[in-house]
Amino acid sequence: MTTHGITITAPLAGRTVNRLGYGAMQLAGPGVFGPPKDHDSALAVLRAAVAAGVNHIDTSDFYGPHVTNRLIREALHPYPDDLVIVTKIGARRGPDGSWDPAFSAADLTSAVHDNLRNLGLETLDVVNLRAMFDAHGPAEGSIAEPLATLVDLQRQGLVRHIGLSNVTSTQVAEGRSMATIACVQNQYNLAHRDDDALIDELAEAGIAYVPFFPLGGFSPLQSSALSDVARDLDATPMQIALAWLLQRSPNILLIPGTSSIGHLRENLAAGDIVLPADAIATLDRIGTDAALD
Repeated sequence: MTTHGITITAPLAGRTVNRLGYGAMQLAGPGVFGPPKDHDSALAVLRAAVAAGVNHIDTSDFYGPHVTNRLIREALHPYPDDLVIVTKIGARRGPDGSWDPAFSAADLTSAVHDNLRNLGLETLDVVNLRAMFDAHGPAEGSIAEPLATLVDLQRQGLVRHIGLSNVTSTQVAEGRSMATIACVQNQYNLAHRDDDALIDELAEAGIAYVPFFPLGGFSPLQSSALSDVARDLDATPMQIALAWLLQRSPNILLIPGTSSIGHLRENLAAGDIVLPADAIATLDRIGTDAALD
């Protein structure tokens, strides 16, 4: 399906999803730890997302922990037939809210069962294996052993499709040698463009690329050039940042998160924005300038 010449749907795990999805991370408490400030508002945002046509939700049982999955179940179960829920494993939360590696076979198996239980599912649609060699970004190291555990869980029927997160191109190649990889989820946005080559490689292979922190995450995007383009097109800077991602490559699926219905609607409206060539050139320079800093 296209709108204004932009493809607004794309394949994911053998299904067709809207390229503008929803990330549930922000529904947990501060620092993605503990319960939401307003439980009913969190449920309302999830229901509003699905009502607006979102059929790709990203989550993890280590958000909270357990918080976002339980909210998703309370808000949406029984799930719509077309809804694809993507979760991730490979980390756990410490008592202090820290993000700690949980990469052993026992850890990964327990995490899959935690996700199943808290989401109320018998099989998980997609499970991303999150590499934790460096919690702050991709770092080299073999993922063969933990991925073998996830492949075994797939054979048992607990997982339908496998994805990778926080990985290098070398790790993606290693993963593809062991399993069919449905998606790759790494940090990527206007200012953080380390994965430019990887995105193009995955597009050629028909593999979805799902950028986390598409709006900057804990450090929201700020740029005078971005603000100028937004003003010229009568949009918000965050809408322009999302629109740029949609036009960057047709295999990019977006999962911007929010705990506000108003912001949810703003994010989804980014799908109606077509960036002219001069705006794209201006926005492209943001990433080039950031790489030179």
